[in-house]
Amino acid sequence: MNTDRIEKQILLRATLKRVWRAISDAAEFGSWFGMKVDGPFVPGAHLHAVVVPTTVDPKVAESQKTYEDTPFELTIEQMVPDRLLSFRWHPFAIDPNVDYSAEPATLVVFALDETEDGVMLTITESGFDGIPLERRAKAFAANEGGWSTMVRLISLYVTGAQ
Repeated sequence: MNTDRIEKQILLRATLKRVWRAISDAAEFGSWFGMKVDGPFVPGAHLHAVVVPTTVDPKVAESQKTYEDTPFELTIEQMVPDRLLSFRWHPFAIDPNVDYSAEPATLVVFALDETEDGVMLTITESGFDGIPLERRAKAFAANEGGWSTMVRLISLYVTGAQ
């Protein structure tokens, strides 16, 4: 089992432009993902965000309320239109009494490949082996489950099947 990397894939039955907008526009991303960001996604941007309930799935929104208003930060690394968005963040950084800034951040990559049937989205988060041992397994497990939920949410969002 790979403990450093999570990878999820889903075929989205939507246009490439629609999927790109859903991941590259901070407001749209926040709507399905469940976060509010203080600025646009642009390479090099260091953004402050808070957890808010997703607009896509009431059951997931209810579970996100536990973490509502939890702040976190992300830094946009790369944006290649219609192909790739990547950012760094501190995974499962939910304890308000802990300063996560000294920890290495993981890298999250959204890669898009247009297919005959839609868009293959691959989400990869890597760098868990650099997380302090005392919280590594919990962060990995939380994000493993979280990304499984997120691929379902983005599918609902881009297809309008909410």
